[in-house]
Amino acid sequence: MKNRIKDLRIDHDLTQLQIANYLKCSQRAYSHYENGEREIPLSILIALADYYKVSLDYLVGRNFPKNK
Repeated sequence: MKNRIKDLRIDHDLTQLQIANYLKCSQRAYSHYENGEREIPLSILIALADYYKVSLDYLVGRNFPKNK
């Protein structure tokens, strides 16, 4: 998950501070989320999914098995 939120941020040419401001948290707190040092609250995950227009499944790296 941490790689996905970092990759999305970088792909959108954003800084940690810009995303932290959007999420109304400190840059330090966001850095902890991005580095996997702190569990990301569901409300933050939803806000990130909405911001980047991706699914929660994508953010958390959930893959579904292919049907046979």
